[in-house]
Amino acid sequence: MAGGSAITGTTVLTVRRDGRTAMAGDGQVSLDRTIVKQGARKVRTLASGRVLAGFAGGAADAVALLERFEEKLAAHQGQIERAAVELVREWRTDRALRRLEAMLVVADASRTFLLSGTGDLIEPDDGVLGIGSGSVAAMGAARALLAHTDLPARAVAEEALRIAAGIDVYTNDRLVVEEI
Repeated sequence: MAGGSAITGTTVLTVRRDGRTAMAGDGQVSLDRTIVKQGARKVRTLASGRVLAGFAGGAADAVALLERFEEKLAAHQGQIERAAVELVREWRTDRALRRLEAMLVVADASRTFLLSGTGDLIEPDDGVLGIGSGSVAAMGAARALLAHTDLPARAVAEEALRIAAGIDVYTNDRLVVEEI
């Protein structure tokens, strides 16, 4: 989403280890080549703390999608997969929603999903999932930390995002981390 006046970049990372799920997001919001905010909150807890959600993309679009996901979650009694399937289906078919430029990552105690307007509903094999401009660096760092350390999920997510912040210009180290 770089260029023009689009809000660009972010990094959100989800890590699962030893029955715990951590989601971390950086705080940087960029407008073209300018940092306009450093402490944005892109990771939230939903469903009375049982579900984590993070977003990347246009801020207004992402918040609108997050609200829709929360509605679907309530309608399906907190069943994350059903809520995700319904949101992706609606996102693809609703004319107004199709114009939204954002991605969501949602997780509960046992499942993690990436949701997009192109119909993507992806569950990672290893419990590591990232979205945004620094996601490749963050996921690589997380996988290395998981393979070579005994750090808990929260520490892996934090350290991996700090590594990504040192690489990706659209990611900063002002992190918000939630864990279930």
